[in-house]
Amino acid sequence: MKKLTVCLLVLVLLTSSIFATGTTEQKSDVKEVVIGVFEPQTGENGGGGYQEVLGMRYANLMYPTVQINGETYKVRLVEADNKSDKTEAVTAAQSLISSGASVVLGSYGSGVSIAAGDIFLDNQVPAIGASCTNPQVTLGNDYYFRVCFLDPFQGTVMANYAWQEGAKNAAVITQLGDDYSSGLGNFFSRAFTKLGGQVVSEQQFQTNTTDFKSILTNIKAANPDVIFAPSSIATAPLIIKQARELGLTAKIMAGDTWENSSIIENAGSSAEGVALSTFFDDSDPATAEAAKFITGFKKYLVENKQPDIIPAVSALGYDAYLTALQAIEKANSTKGSAIRDALVSVDVEGVTGRIVFNENGDANKDMAFIKTVENGQFKFLKTVSVAN
Repeated sequence: MKKLTVCLLVLVLLTSSIFATGTTEQKSDVKEVVIGVFEPQTGENGGGGYQEVLGMRYANLMYPTVQINGETYKVRLVEADNKSDKTEAVTAAQSLISSGASVVLGSYGSGVSIAAGDIFLDNQVPAIGASCTNPQVTLGNDYYFRVCFLDPFQGTVMANYAWQEGAKNAAVITQLGDDYSSGLGNFFSRAFTKLGGQVVSEQQFQTNTTDFKSILTNIKAANPDVIFAPSSIATAPLIIKQARELGLTAKIMAGDTWENSSIIENAGSSAEGVALSTFFDDSDPATAEAAKFITGFKKYLVENKQPDIIPAVSALGYDAYLTALQAIEKANSTKGSAIRDALVSVDVEGVTGRIVFNENGDANKDMAFIKTVENGQFKFLKTVSVAN
């Protein structure tokens, strides 16, 4: 009886092994290429990073395969949370390399992008940033590209807007150690001064600061016409509310990170009149791809329990994915170095416009959208173009 039981057990195990082997063989027949998603989904920039990820996920739903040497490859996204932290960024980048990623998308936040840059360079895996605007992201790194405009341009756009609105004196608030905040603040100051304006107060704050009253009191004493405060989604409503509570009436402005509905929700009525620059506006689609994206992505946002207002960084995330696909097809390879070489000559009709790269790997973008907060909503004001 025992012998019969043992024999039956062996037969069951053999049968299971045969079926398991058959399943493995079927899976191996499906060729795939891995695209890494290097984004903050937690931490200070988790909200913005998640919006960027949604754009990438949606692009993967719309374009789930790519052609390589006449064969169809499934595109598999592998996500790594860099947690809005420079040290964690290195770990996340290394994990994507280990996952076999042929190309990487991201990141929201220039600081984490810069921190991980050498990982991608050393392993010859190209990265395509969506909204990381600091010039240092791509400078000196042949394996980093990006589909957005840069901070020198964005700073100039906002300085011009402030000047055109009659501002003669400005205060600038930046975050210590944050490449995006300090870089954009510096470019705004340079451009505003060049126009003839005066920066009457420059203030800095530490990461995780919640009380800005001392900084804002100093600014109030300087009596600026405008306050330029490029900062994170988490910090923005604190600065806005506390400024108004102290009686500051100066126009408050920032860059692309402030285009997030949570800032309006948390700052409440104090957010009225805030102005910002951004990459995209869904009221005027620039391309056929944009028109198609707007309709489908709004439904996708609702399905993911998000407001049906398209964040510009989601559009950029989508464009970064499209750019990666075209480079893979041009390279006819899953090898990182071949994809990098193909990226140099891509020409993509994206949601945010045409994407071609210059010698630094930066997209040749020369257009920004100015928006303001009116009646609790972001309202498009105008499109601005400035020579880089």
